[in-house]
This record gives sequence, C-alpha cells and structure tokens, in this order.
Amino acid sequence: MRAEEIREMSDADIRARLAELDEESFRLGFKSATEPLEDPLRLRGIRRDVARMHTILRERLLAATATR
Repeated sequence: MRAEEIREMSDADIRARLAELDEESFRLGFKSATEPLEDPLRLRGIRRDVARMHTILRERLLAATATR
C-alpha cells in the first residue's frame, strides 16, 4: 500500500486496517513456523505497511498538536 493511499484514509480506517494486518501477520508468522510460505516476502510487506500507517498517524497527531 502506498503512502498516498493511506493518507486518503481516515484515522478510523487506518486503525481498522492495522488490526487486519496485525491478524494477518500473526497468522503468517505462525504458519511460517510450521510450513514454508507461498509468498515469504508478504511478511516484509505487511511490516512495511504497518510502519507506514503508524508514521502517517503520528504525522497527523503532531500536526494536530502543532496547530493548537
């Protein structure tokens, strides 16, 4: 997911997507311990998407506190 796409989402949507990615990451991590994954790079993509979302949420928080 690209940063521009994430910036178009609302905070609630980002938090919901973070919960989905957390669940998917957990399932893939558990699955990778028991069998080889079809797409092992998916875990890396999930981590990067989560980091992007947290970064954008943090940017919004800092922007909101700076305008006060």
